[in-house]
Amino acid sequence: MVLKKIGVASSGKMLGCLYAIMGLLIGVVFSALSLLAGAAGGMGPGGAGMPGGMEILFGAGAIVILPLFYGVIGYVGGIFLAVVYNIVAGFAGGIEMEFVGSSDDVL
Repeated sequence: MVLKKIGVASSGKMLGCLYAIMGLLIGVVFSALSLLAGAAGGMGPGGAGMPGGMEILFGAGAIVILPLFYGVIGYVGGIFLAVVYNIVAGFAGGIEMEFVGSSDDVL
């Protein structure tokens, strides 16, 4: 089997979802680090941390904003890469693939 064409919309949706999940994981880490930095800053001399609970705002914002940002970037990137692949596969012939299983399996 040779993969000669990739669906542009399906590639965008898949990469958008994968990047959104990655953005959520990065947002959780960013949120945790933001909360730790805010707590550590408040322990210094004079309590010179972020004013008025800003670490909570940045932390919660990271969990919402980063998945959206990464999802949009993944969607646009997936569309771009699928279009480029389809053009190159027209010249180079695509990628050879072998699927293991019986001939009765539906792919």
